[in-house]
Amino acid sequence: MSRVLVVLAALVALASVASAHELRPAYLELRETAPGDYDVLWKTPMVGEARLDLVPEFPAGARATSPVATRKPPGAAVQTWTLRAPGLRGQTLRIRGLDVTMTDTLVRVQHADGTTWTKRLTPQQPAATVPEAQGRGEVFAGFLALGIEHILFGADHLLFVLGLLLLVDGRGMLLKTVTAFTVAHSITLAVATLGIAHAPAAPLNAAIALSILFLGPEIVRKWRGGTSLTLRHPWVVAFAFGLLHGFGFSSALSDTGLPRADLPLALLSFNVGVEVGQVAFVALVLALVRSFRQLELVWPRAVARLPGYAIGTLGAFWTLDRTLALVGGLA
Repeated sequence: MSRVLVVLAALVALASVASAHELRPAYLELRETAPGDYDVLWKTPMVGEARLDLVPEFPAGARATSPVATRKPPGAAVQTWTLRAPGLRGQTLRIRGLDVTMTDTLVRVQHADGTTWTKRLTPQQPAATVPEAQGRGEVFAGFLALGIEHILFGADHLLFVLGLLLLVDGRGMLLKTVTAFTVAHSITLAVATLGIAHAPAAPLNAAIALSILFLGPEIVRKWRGGTSLTLRHPWVVAFAFGLLHGFGFSSALSDTGLPRADLPLALLSFNVGVEVGQVAFVALVLALVRSFRQLELVWPRAVARLPGYAIGTLGAFWTLDRTLALVGGLA
């Protein structure tokens, strides 16, 4: 099991370096105020001080009817303007540049008659046709996929789950621990997405990194035959830190700027997607462990100690990096 987990930890770390800054989705909203006239909101993620080079392309004949106003809240650039686009239904919207990124774009069109259309565009599908109407099943499927993608590309979340797997013995305790983590992050995901509470991004990211660092010494203590509250009751730690991770999950949903009318369905489907991705990851680890056991492979003692040190080291690096970023932002 140790060899499997250390390999997965390395892959998770590499994924973090490659994609950490391009996982937040962009968001395009068109709200029809009169037949053929739309208020446009275009929100794109920032990479450092630069905005991702994404540009919405509208059907031929569409034209801006006001100057573009730009503001830059933390981590994003928000542009607003008005657009004349008669006959938008049945026409194609495209995000230029999306096919060469690692992010997605959520598109929402609200027509004057009250009907809406929500679509998730990806690098593989950077364009879509605005339909006459949209079923709720399509909305559910779009946010379900977004939730699965968010957890599977969330390096820090996956590394925390890996740490929990190393701490837990027995199927019963594993189920209890994973359930506690699920319940906790579902609570704060809902609280943050519905606007009941908010956690600033920079301190939150540092705290999530600290949760990973916390697990490293606990794993080593277990291997040395020690004990602690964490080792006796890992579900308590999973629940406590799961509250932090839930706020982290919420940023992928609430930061899109979706209107509150869409949030209940989006929240449900996104959370289901997160759980599907998390269960798939745990199942993959357990399947690999079982395979190695059936092959009766025996790893050197030094290899068995590597995962705990790897998790602690990566947690320490991320904690230091994010704390320095936080302090720099306050300066």
